[in-house]
Amino acid sequence: MFFSHKPVLLKQTINSLAVKSDGTYLDGTAGGGGHSSAILEMLGENGRLICVDQDPDAIETLTERFSGDSRVTIVKSNFSCIREICIEHNISSLDGVLLDIGVSSHQLDSAERGFSYHYDAPLDMRMSQSGTTAADLVNQLGFSELAHILSAYGEEKFAKNIARAIERERAVAPITTTLQLAEIVKSAYPAAKKHDKHPARKTFQALRIAVNGELDRLSEGLNAAFECLSVGGRLAVITFHSLEDRMVKQRMAKWCEGCNCPKDFPICVCGRKPSAKLITRKPVEAEPDELEDNQRSRSAKLRCCEKINKEIYI
Repeated sequence: MFFSHKPVLLKQTINSLAVKSDGTYLDGTAGGGGHSSAILEMLGENGRLICVDQDPDAIETLTERFSGDSRVTIVKSNFSCIREICIEHNISSLDGVLLDIGVSSHQLDSAERGFSYHYDAPLDMRMSQSGTTAADLVNQLGFSELAHILSAYGEEKFAKNIARAIERERAVAPITTTLQLAEIVKSAYPAAKKHDKHPARKTFQALRIAVNGELDRLSEGLNAAFECLSVGGRLAVITFHSLEDRMVKQRMAKWCEGCNCPKDFPICVCGRKPSAKLITRKPVEAEPDELEDNQRSRSAKLRCCEKINKEIYI
Protein backbone atom coordinates (compact mmCIF):
# COMPACT_ATOMS: atom_id res chain seq x y z
CA MET A 1 0.00 0.00 0.00
CA PHE A 2 1.35 3.42 -0.97
CA PHE A 3 -0.63 6.35 0.40
CA SER A 4 0.29 9.06 -2.10
CA HIS A 5 -0.01 12.58 -0.72
CA LYS A 6 1.87 15.69 -1.78
CA PRO A 7 2.04 17.89 1.32
CA VAL A 8 0.85 21.45 0.78
CA LEU A 9 2.53 24.53 2.23
CA LEU A 10 5.34 22.26 3.44
CA LYS A 11 8.10 24.84 3.93
CA GLN A 12 5.75 27.40 5.47
CA THR A 13 4.23 24.85 7.85
CA ILE A 14 7.55 23.54 9.13
CA ASN A 15 8.84 27.09 9.59
CA SER A 16 5.72 28.07 11.53
CA LEU A 17 6.17 25.15 13.94
CA ALA A 18 9.75 26.26 14.77
CA VAL A 19 10.71 22.64 15.44
CA LYS A 20 13.12 22.08 18.33
CA SER A 21 15.55 19.17 17.94
CA ASP A 22 14.60 17.62 21.29
CA GLY A 23 10.89 18.47 21.11
CA THR A 24 7.78 16.30 21.03
CA TYR A 25 5.49 16.84 18.05
CA LEU A 26 2.20 15.39 16.88
CA ASP A 27 1.00 15.23 13.28
CA GLY A 28 -2.72 14.68 13.73
CA THR A 29 -3.41 13.99 10.04
CA ALA A 30 -0.21 12.21 9.04
CA GLY A 31 -1.54 10.65 5.81
CA GLY A 32 1.39 9.53 3.67
CA GLY A 33 3.91 11.11 6.01
CA GLY A 34 4.98 14.12 3.94
CA HIS A 35 4.76 16.73 6.69
CA SER A 36 5.84 14.15 9.28
CA SER A 37 9.05 13.40 7.36
CA ALA A 38 9.91 17.09 7.26
CA ILE A 39 9.37 17.40 11.02
CA LEU A 40 11.46 14.28 11.60
CA GLU A 41 14.36 15.77 9.64
CA MET A 42 14.45 18.61 12.18
CA LEU A 43 14.43 16.32 15.22
CA GLY A 44 17.54 15.01 16.96
CA GLU A 45 17.92 11.62 18.59
CA ASN A 46 15.99 12.81 21.66
CA GLY A 47 13.09 14.22 19.67
CA ARG A 48 9.75 12.45 19.36
CA LEU A 49 7.05 12.40 16.70
CA ILE A 50 3.53 11.02 17.06
CA CYS A 51 1.89 10.26 13.69
CA VAL A 52 -1.91 10.02 13.94
CA ASP A 53 -4.39 9.07 11.23
CA GLN A 54 -7.79 7.38 11.15
CA ASP A 55 -7.36 5.88 7.67
CA PRO A 56 -6.07 2.27 7.65
CA ASP A 57 -4.32 2.93 4.31
CA ALA A 58 -2.38 5.79 5.88
CA ILE A 59 -1.42 3.71 8.91
CA GLU A 60 -0.04 0.97 6.66
CA THR A 61 2.01 3.50 4.67
CA LEU A 62 3.30 5.27 7.79
CA THR A 63 4.31 1.96 9.35
CA GLU A 64 6.34 1.06 6.26
CA ARG A 65 7.83 4.54 5.87
CA PHE A 66 9.02 5.01 9.45
CA SER A 67 9.78 1.40 10.33
CA GLY A 68 12.79 1.14 12.62
CA ASP A 69 12.82 4.80 13.71
CA SER A 70 12.45 4.73 17.48
CA ARG A 71 11.54 8.42 17.55
CA VAL A 72 8.24 7.75 15.76
CA THR A 73 5.02 6.45 17.31
CA ILE A 74 2.16 5.63 14.91
CA VAL A 75 -1.42 5.77 16.20
CA LYS A 76 -4.63 4.84 14.39
CA SER A 77 -7.10 7.37 15.74
CA ASN A 78 -8.82 10.68 15.00
CA PHE A 79 -6.95 13.86 15.94
CA SER A 80 -9.88 14.87 18.14
CA CYS A 81 -8.57 12.23 20.60
CA ILE A 82 -5.21 13.99 21.20
CA ARG A 83 -5.72 14.12 24.97
CA GLU A 84 -6.29 10.36 25.16
CA ILE A 85 -3.34 9.70 22.83
CA CYS A 86 -1.01 11.76 25.03
CA ILE A 87 -2.16 9.94 28.17
CA GLU A 88 -1.80 6.52 26.55
CA HIS A 89 1.73 7.26 25.38
CA ASN A 90 2.94 9.02 28.55
CA ILE A 91 3.29 12.44 26.96
CA SER A 92 2.96 15.27 29.45
CA SER A 93 2.87 18.04 26.83
CA LEU A 94 3.54 18.71 23.16
CA ASP A 95 5.90 21.26 21.60
CA GLY A 96 3.89 21.38 18.41
CA VAL A 97 0.79 20.01 16.71
CA LEU A 98 0.02 19.98 12.99
CA LEU A 99 -3.47 19.45 11.58
CA ASP A 100 -3.94 19.23 7.79
CA ILE A 101 -7.72 19.18 7.53
CA GLY A 102 -9.87 17.55 4.87
CA VAL A 103 -9.67 14.82 2.27
CA SER A 104 -6.23 13.65 1.13
CA SER A 105 -4.92 13.24 -2.41
CA HIS A 106 -4.86 9.47 -1.91
CA GLN A 107 -8.49 9.40 -0.81
CA LEU A 108 -9.56 11.55 -3.77
CA ASP A 109 -7.53 9.55 -6.28
CA SER A 110 -8.62 6.12 -4.99
CA ALA A 111 -11.81 5.75 -7.00
CA GLU A 112 -13.14 2.94 -4.83
CA ARG A 113 -13.23 5.25 -1.79
CA GLY A 114 -16.09 7.23 -3.36
CA PHE A 115 -14.84 10.75 -2.57
CA SER A 116 -14.70 12.02 -6.15
CA TYR A 117 -17.39 12.84 -8.69
CA HIS A 118 -14.84 12.23 -11.47
CA TYR A 119 -14.91 8.43 -11.08
CA ASP A 120 -17.75 5.91 -10.98
CA ALA A 121 -17.52 4.16 -7.62
CA PRO A 122 -19.58 3.15 -4.59
CA LEU A 123 -20.89 6.23 -2.78
CA ASP A 124 -18.75 5.82 0.34
CA MET A 125 -16.62 8.81 1.55
CA ARG A 126 -15.59 7.28 4.90
CA MET A 127 -12.11 8.39 5.94
CA SER A 128 -11.89 5.69 8.59
CA GLN A 129 -13.41 3.07 6.25
CA SER A 130 -16.02 2.26 8.91
CA GLY A 131 -19.46 3.51 9.91
CA THR A 132 -22.18 5.33 7.96
CA THR A 133 -21.55 5.91 4.25
CA ALA A 134 -22.62 8.76 1.98
CA ALA A 135 -25.04 6.34 0.31
CA ASP A 136 -26.68 5.74 3.70
CA LEU A 137 -27.26 9.48 4.15
CA VAL A 138 -28.50 10.06 0.60
CA ASN A 139 -30.98 7.19 0.74
CA GLN A 140 -32.18 7.46 4.35
CA LEU A 141 -32.30 11.13 5.40
CA GLY A 142 -35.50 13.13 5.07
CA PHE A 143 -35.75 16.11 2.75
CA SER A 144 -35.23 18.77 5.45
CA GLU A 145 -32.17 17.14 6.99
CA LEU A 146 -30.61 16.45 3.61
CA ALA A 147 -31.20 20.02 2.45
CA HIS A 148 -29.73 21.32 5.71
CA ILE A 149 -26.53 19.29 5.24
CA LEU A 150 -26.09 20.54 1.67
CA SER A 151 -26.69 24.14 2.71
CA ALA A 152 -24.72 24.19 5.98
CA TYR A 153 -21.72 22.05 5.00
CA GLY A 154 -21.59 22.72 1.27
CA GLU A 155 -22.87 26.31 1.27
CA GLU A 156 -24.98 25.11 -1.66
CA LYS A 157 -27.50 27.72 -2.89
CA PHE A 158 -29.60 25.09 -4.61
CA ALA A 159 -29.73 22.67 -1.65
CA LYS A 160 -33.52 22.32 -1.72
CA ASN A 161 -33.59 21.66 -5.46
CA ILE A 162 -30.94 18.97 -5.07
CA ALA A 163 -32.64 17.38 -2.04
CA ARG A 164 -35.92 17.19 -3.98
CA ALA A 165 -34.16 15.59 -6.94
CA ILE A 166 -32.52 13.04 -4.64
CA GLU A 167 -35.89 12.24 -3.05
CA ARG A 168 -37.45 11.76 -6.45
CA GLU A 169 -34.71 9.51 -7.83
CA ARG A 170 -34.29 7.30 -4.76
CA ALA A 171 -38.02 6.56 -4.84
CA VAL A 172 -37.36 4.82 -8.16
CA ALA A 173 -34.10 3.09 -7.18
CA PRO A 174 -31.43 3.47 -4.47
CA ILE A 175 -28.63 5.92 -5.18
CA THR A 176 -25.46 3.88 -4.80
CA THR A 177 -22.69 5.37 -6.96
CA THR A 178 -20.79 8.63 -7.25
CA LEU A 179 -21.64 9.31 -10.90
CA GLN A 180 -25.29 8.49 -10.27
CA LEU A 181 -25.40 11.17 -7.57
CA ALA A 182 -23.38 13.63 -9.68
CA GLU A 183 -25.90 13.34 -12.52
CA ILE A 184 -28.81 13.88 -10.14
CA VAL A 185 -27.19 17.03 -8.76
CA LYS A 186 -26.47 18.26 -12.28
CA SER A 187 -30.11 17.74 -13.26
CA ALA A 188 -31.23 19.89 -10.31
CA TYR A 189 -28.97 22.82 -11.21
CA PRO A 190 -30.26 25.82 -13.19
CA ALA A 191 -29.04 25.65 -16.77
CA ALA A 192 -27.22 28.98 -16.48
CA LYS A 193 -25.11 27.66 -13.59
CA LYS A 194 -24.09 24.29 -15.03
CA HIS A 195 -21.06 25.74 -16.77
CA ASP A 196 -19.51 27.16 -13.60
CA LYS A 197 -17.52 24.82 -11.36
CA HIS A 198 -18.75 21.23 -11.36
CA PRO A 199 -22.35 21.26 -10.02
CA ALA A 200 -21.68 18.31 -7.69
CA ARG A 201 -18.63 19.85 -5.99
CA LYS A 202 -20.48 21.40 -3.04
CA THR A 203 -22.80 18.42 -2.59
CA PHE A 204 -19.88 16.00 -2.36
CA GLN A 205 -18.08 18.30 0.09
CA ALA A 206 -21.19 18.53 2.27
CA LEU A 207 -21.79 14.79 2.34
CA ARG A 208 -18.14 14.06 3.08
CA ILE A 209 -18.17 16.48 6.02
CA ALA A 210 -21.39 14.92 7.35
CA VAL A 211 -20.21 11.32 6.92
CA ASN A 212 -16.98 11.99 8.82
CA GLY A 213 -18.30 14.53 11.33
CA GLU A 214 -15.46 16.77 10.22
CA LEU A 215 -16.52 20.09 11.76
CA ASP A 216 -17.27 18.50 15.13
CA ARG A 217 -13.94 16.65 15.07
CA LEU A 218 -12.15 19.87 14.11
CA SER A 219 -13.71 21.80 16.99
CA GLU A 220 -12.84 19.04 19.46
CA GLY A 221 -9.37 18.61 17.99
CA LEU A 222 -8.48 22.30 18.16
CA ASN A 223 -9.37 22.48 21.84
CA ALA A 224 -7.58 19.23 22.66
CA ALA A 225 -4.45 20.16 20.72
CA PHE A 226 -4.17 23.60 22.32
CA GLU A 227 -4.77 22.15 25.78
CA CYS A 228 -1.96 19.60 25.29
CA LEU A 229 0.60 22.17 24.12
CA SER A 230 3.34 23.25 26.48
CA VAL A 231 3.80 26.99 27.00
CA GLY A 232 5.79 28.04 23.94
CA GLY A 233 4.32 25.18 21.90
CA ARG A 234 2.71 25.89 18.54
CA LEU A 235 -0.43 24.75 16.75
CA ALA A 236 -0.39 24.87 12.94
CA VAL A 237 -3.60 24.17 11.01
CA ILE A 238 -4.07 23.86 7.24
CA THR A 239 -7.62 24.18 5.91
CA PHE A 240 -9.14 23.97 2.45
CA HIS A 241 -12.55 25.65 2.65
CA SER A 242 -14.18 28.59 4.36
CA LEU A 243 -16.09 26.65 7.03
CA GLU A 244 -12.90 25.13 8.42
CA ASP A 245 -10.82 28.28 8.09
CA ARG A 246 -13.49 30.37 9.81
CA MET A 247 -13.54 28.01 12.78
CA VAL A 248 -9.74 28.00 13.11
CA LYS A 249 -9.53 31.78 12.77
CA GLN A 250 -12.21 32.39 15.41
CA ARG A 251 -10.80 29.82 17.86
CA MET A 252 -7.28 31.23 17.66
CA ALA A 253 -8.63 34.76 18.04
CA LYS A 254 -10.48 33.67 21.18
CA TRP A 255 -7.30 32.24 22.69
CA CYS A 256 -5.50 35.51 21.92
CA GLU A 257 -8.06 37.66 23.73
CA GLY A 258 -6.98 39.39 26.90
CA CYS A 259 -9.05 41.60 29.18
CA ASN A 260 -12.73 41.62 28.25
CA CYS A 261 -13.90 44.18 30.79
CA PRO A 262 -16.32 46.85 29.51
CA LYS A 263 -14.45 49.64 27.72
CA ASP A 264 -15.59 52.25 30.24
CA PHE A 265 -13.89 50.42 33.16
CA PRO A 266 -10.83 52.45 34.26
CA ILE A 267 -8.87 49.30 35.21
CA CYS A 268 -9.11 45.60 34.47
CA VAL A 269 -11.09 43.62 37.03
CA CYS A 270 -11.49 40.35 35.07
CA GLY A 271 -7.81 39.39 35.25
CA ARG A 272 -7.99 37.63 31.95
CA LYS A 273 -4.75 37.35 30.00
CA PRO A 274 -4.19 35.99 26.49
CA SER A 275 -3.55 32.26 26.23
CA ALA A 276 -1.92 32.53 22.81
CA LYS A 277 -0.29 34.83 20.31
CA LEU A 278 -0.68 34.61 16.55
CA ILE A 279 2.34 33.53 14.53
CA THR A 280 0.48 34.13 11.27
CA ARG A 281 -1.46 37.41 11.32
CA LYS A 282 -3.06 36.48 8.00
CA PRO A 283 -3.54 33.01 6.52
CA VAL A 284 -0.48 31.78 4.64
CA GLU A 285 -1.25 30.65 1.09
CA ALA A 286 0.68 28.78 -1.57
CA GLU A 287 3.32 30.60 -3.61
CA PRO A 288 3.17 30.62 -7.43
CA ASP A 289 5.62 27.73 -7.91
CA GLU A 290 3.61 25.47 -5.62
CA LEU A 291 0.34 26.48 -7.27
CA GLU A 292 1.79 25.44 -10.59
CA ASP A 293 3.15 22.16 -9.25
CA ASN A 294 0.19 21.15 -7.07
CA GLN A 295 -3.27 22.36 -8.09
CA ARG A 296 -4.78 21.19 -4.80
CA SER A 297 -2.76 23.82 -2.95
CA ARG A 298 -4.81 26.64 -4.48
CA SER A 299 -7.39 26.67 -1.68
CA ALA A 300 -5.01 25.83 1.19
CA LYS A 301 -4.71 28.26 4.11
CA LEU A 302 -2.26 27.91 7.00
CA ARG A 303 -2.82 29.51 10.40
CA CYS A 304 -0.52 29.15 13.41
CA CYS A 305 -0.54 30.29 17.01
CA GLU A 306 1.76 29.87 20.00
CA LYS A 307 0.58 29.06 23.52
CA ILE A 308 1.84 31.68 25.99
CA ASN A 309 -0.24 30.97 29.09
CA LYS A 310 -1.38 27.81 30.87
CA GLU A 311 -4.77 29.38 31.55
CA ILE A 312 -7.07 28.61 28.62
CA TYR A 313 -10.34 30.34 27.75
CA ILE A 314 -12.59 28.40 25.33
